[in-house]
Amino acid sequence: MAEKRRGRMLLGVLGGIVVLALGTGGAYWMASGNRPAPRPTVSVGTATVVRTTLRTTTQLSATLGYAGTQTLQSQSEGVVTALPGLGSIVEQGQELYEVDGRAVYLFYGTRPVWRSFQLGMTPGPDVQQLEADLAALGFGAGITVDDDFTWNTERGILAWQRATGQDATGSIALGTVLFAAGPLRIAADGVELGAATGPGQPVLTATSPVPVVTVDIPTLQVQLVHVGDHVTVTLPTGRTIAGTVTDVSTVAQVQNNGSGDQPGGPSQATVPAHIALADASDAAGFDQAPVTVNVVDQQVHDALAVPITALVALSGGGYGVWVDGSHGRRQLVGVAPGLFTDTLVQITGSGIEPGQKVEVPAS
Repeated sequence: MAEKRRGRMLLGVLGGIVVLALGTGGAYWMASGNRPAPRPTVSVGTATVVRTTLRTTTQLSATLGYAGTQTLQSQSEGVVTALPGLGSIVEQGQELYEVDGRAVYLFYGTRPVWRSFQLGMTPGPDVQQLEADLAALGFGAGITVDDDFTWNTERGILAWQRATGQDATGSIALGTVLFAAGPLRIAADGVELGAATGPGQPVLTATSPVPVVTVDIPTLQVQLVHVGDHVTVTLPTGRTIAGTVTDVSTVAQVQNNGSGDQPGGPSQATVPAHIALADASDAAGFDQAPVTVNVVDQQVHDALAVPITALVALSGGGYGVWVDGSHGRRQLVGVAPGLFTDTLVQITGSGIEPGQKVEVPAS
């Protein structure tokens, strides 16, 4: 009888435990044999194991502006009677500015002009530049583009002068054309309208019309940036655009970070680099604007990844994920974390495959 009473008392205690567990929300079932694994005590959702490329980035401060700043100097004496608008683009054969009512035209070439162009002048590379421009502008009939100024060169100049409303002389006086490597974007005036100018006097500051991002890379991070790397640039508006590293200097520069009150402040060595934008129109409306360059510092391809929140710390050390199986069964699978991004983590583990569902806290 005593044994029966003890048996009844034991059953009563176990029954009380089960009732207590169910009374607290039925959070757990006793797991033994083929019984279901413990269910979570918090609300959960699921996420899918994906195969993807994971990467992390380093952010560098940079400036979005325009390449090739240069000062355009007058080569004739007189009064400045016309100036282009700031931000305007001047192309081959178009007027740059005026002196005494006479236009100065932009021609393309890398050699500065130093003399007048006229029949009988000695051959030279400046003649070749001039003839190439005349041909490009449609006035090259009969011209052989070389170092020699010929009768055909003179006829080409006459046709150009008539087309642009100049006096048709067949020669070009020094200061009538200005050579530059390509189109120019007007960045600033070097002289006021109506002011006197003369040879060697600055008239305009110009740049290339091509936008470029300039970034000063701290020397400790220069190994992250290479010519040809694809990067992204975050504009002041928060928009992100694509770019490519075009050059990285081999010479470090030292920048003094001290203020005016502390001229001897700490200095930092940096290496300048430039980034071309995939679409120049993305830079419209920006000049000398602060931007952020996002450089990939770590990357792994074909990685199996899950949300970071799917990771479960194991009591014996390491990590696992709860994988949903058939018929509502769950299995805790041990995994080794790899590369972490802001939201995802690379995982490797036996039985982990793309498309599986893993548990994550419900949002």
